[in-house]
Formats: sequence, structure tokens, C-alpha cells
Amino acid sequence: MAPHLFLYVFPFLLLGGFLVYWAGSRHAYARRRPAEPGDATAWDWHFFVPCRDEEAVIATTVDRLRGDFPASYVWVIDDASDDRTGEIVAALAAEDARIRLVTRRRPEARIGKGAALNAAYEALDAELGEDADRSRVVVCVVDADGRLSPDALAYVSGPDGFGDPETGGVQIGVRMRNVDDERPRPGRGRAVNAYARLLIRMQDAEFAVSNTGMQLLRCRTGSVGLGGNGQFTRLSALDRIAAAERRPWKQDALLEDYELGLHMRLAGYRVTHIADTWVTQEALPYTRRFLTQRTRWAQGNIQCVRYATRIIGSRHYRARGVLESLYTFVQPLAHLTVLVLTVVLLSVLATGLAAGTVLLAAWPLALALGILSIVPFLLWGPVYRREFAPNRSRAAGVLWGITLWLYAYHLFIVSTRGSVRLARGRTGWAKTRRNAETAVVGPTATES
Repeated sequence: MAPHLFLYVFPFLLLGGFLVYWAGSRHAYARRRPAEPGDATAWDWHFFVPCRDEEAVIATTVDRLRGDFPASYVWVIDDASDDRTGEIVAALAAEDARIRLVTRRRPEARIGKGAALNAAYEALDAELGEDADRSRVVVCVVDADGRLSPDALAYVSGPDGFGDPETGGVQIGVRMRNVDDERPRPGRGRAVNAYARLLIRMQDAEFAVSNTGMQLLRCRTGSVGLGGNGQFTRLSALDRIAAAERRPWKQDALLEDYELGLHMRLAGYRVTHIADTWVTQEALPYTRRFLTQRTRWAQGNIQCVRYATRIIGSRHYRARGVLESLYTFVQPLAHLTVLVLTVVLLSVLATGLAAGTVLLAAWPLALALGILSIVPFLLWGPVYRREFAPNRSRAAGVLWGITLWLYAYHLFIVSTRGSVRLARGRTGWAKTRRNAETAVVGPTATES
């Protein structure tokens, strides 16, 4: 009976860890306090916009950044695009002295977002004079389709952000810009568009409440993660990381943003999250593109296990920060374990049912396991409706909670795919195609 006991107990241990983490996130979200804005004019702002085949969106993004933040500089990194991205940015730069084009060529190009960002860092370093106060220079990474809230720089400048001299990095919230798009899949039928709208809505809810709660919990544990969009970093902090690691962003990382946050905390800097402002991006209404993106995230998450010993031995991590980081690292592996154990457990229970043995008594435990795993998702739905879609009915909030539970099952798929890719040595960085792209551009635009 010992193996059977393991089958019953271990899933509950994993579920217990999930429930504790969820409760901490929900508590941090409910008890969050408003951030205080600061003086954005006290800082020099440089936006890094990495691009590969982004002709569909780049002009709008650059124009908006320059219009909303006229004192800033915009550095567009053309990572060997096969389309007109470079031409478009070059034309914009010819008309605006605060727009810079960093051009990359093969074979150095197209090896990852981290390598592209390092090229912009080197270009900025070469342009700044020796007298520049690099602690007052802030770099912000924005996706090629990203749009910052006009008040973002003020919030990031406040005492919760770079107003604290110990702060090296700030991550702001992320929202989905196309959440109210009635026809995200033009030319397709009602059923396809209904599914696409729901997929977009789930991505928005995930970032607006679930991920925000997780980041606010990390503020308390000292383990906030930086993201690839709306990521602000102090240049002097990037310099320190580059001195220790040769360059700020990891060249071979699939989660170069999250790994930058790890390096920043290991270097002794504070990293925080500000939920009062955000950057918007387009959610993906296509299942295949969505799974490609999330597979890269899952695989990159597994790669971060290599930092475990450094974090455990770091004097800059408190015990709860170590626990939170390790919990985050092993999530894809935990999902894979749960998937295997679920199949085994159901097989054992089915065998017991057929044989009429005492194993039938385990069915209530399996039912309890299922119910407990659903409740946290159901509770996020009404919170999201109340705070971000108050014009929708309460029934919609309940429905979104149920859908969030079903949506979460994609984690089992991408964790499995990411683990298989890692085991096969496939670590190439795969760009997610934009919604406006109707055809694949270039040989590396999809998952490799």
C-alpha cells in the first residue's frame, strides 16, 4: 500500500503548495496600497524596442512613445528583419533626432531577444559621455506592439520606484489592448471569434489579477520578476551586471527578462512591481501562437533552475524569497509531475473500480483534490470583473472564473512541450507572430 499512499498524498502536497501561494497572492492583491508618483523630469529615459519583422506595428509604437514622452530617446533594434522594419525606422530617425536605429546582421542576429537588447545597451553606452550620471539614466524595454500608460514614468519615478536609491529595476503591470475587440479573427465565423474573444479575455484576466497578485506577493518576499514588456532598469545597475556577467541580458536565455531580475537581486539591488500603471499589448487570439509563446516561457522557466544554488547562498535573498524563487522555478516540472500522477492515479482507481477493491474509498479524495484545485480560479473571476469590467454582469465574473480554471490547463501542455524541447536540446528562441501578420516572414519567425 505504500506506493498507493504516495499516489494519494503527493498530489495533495503539491496542491497545498499551490493553495498557500495563491492565498499569499490574493492577500497581497487585496491589501495593496496605491503607489505615489514622482518627478519624471529628474531622469533620462531611453526606450529599447527589440524588433524582428515588425513592419506591421513599429511605426505606431515609435510615434506613440515619442508623442507621449517627448523628452525620451527611442532605440529600435532591428534584429535582421526580412521585412521593411529597418526602412521604416530609418525614415522615422531621419525626421527625429531622438530616434535611434540599431541594425543587427546575421550570423550575430536572430539568436534571441537578450542579444538584441545587449546591442542597444552597447550603443547607448558608446553614445553617453563620460560625465553622464548613469544612476539617473533609466532604460525601459517595450515590445514592438507595446503602449505605455502616459503616467507610467511618473509612477516609476516615485518613492516606490527609482525614488528609492536601492531600486535597480521596476516592472509595471501588463494589460491586453484588444480585450474588447468584437472580431479578433476577421474573416472567420461567429464560433471562432467567440473562442478568440474568450482566449483574449483570459490572457487579460491572467495578467490583470492573477499575475499582479503574484508580483505583489513577490514584493513582500523580495523576489519580483522582471517581464519583457514594461521593464524599467537603472543603467548603473545594468553596468554592474555587465561587469560581472560580461553583458546585462543573457544571450542564450529564453526568459532573458526574468533572468535579468535574478541577476539584479543577486547584485544587491531592489526590484519591485508597480500595479498602478501598465503597458498594453495585443493578446493572442490564435491557439498555436499562444502555445508557442507559452512553451518558450515554460522552457525558459526550467532553465532558471541553474540559479538555485546561487540564490540559496546569496546574502541578498531572505528565506521567503528563496522559497518563492524555487517554487517559481519548479512550476513547469510540477505541472508535468501532476499530469503523470493524475494519469496513474485515475488508472489505479479505475482498476480498483473494476476489481471492486478497497481502492474505491480513494474516489472521495480524488474528488476533493479536484474541487480544491478549482476554487482559486473561480474566485479570481469576480475580482477581475469588479475591478476591470464593472459594466459586465456578475454572472460573467463567475463564468470567467470557471473559464480561468479551464484556461489553466494549457500549463500542462506547454510544460510538457517545454520539457521535451529541453530534453532534445532544442533551445532556439522562437518569435511569436503578431496578430496583424498573415504569413510567416523569414525562416525563424515561428517555433524552431
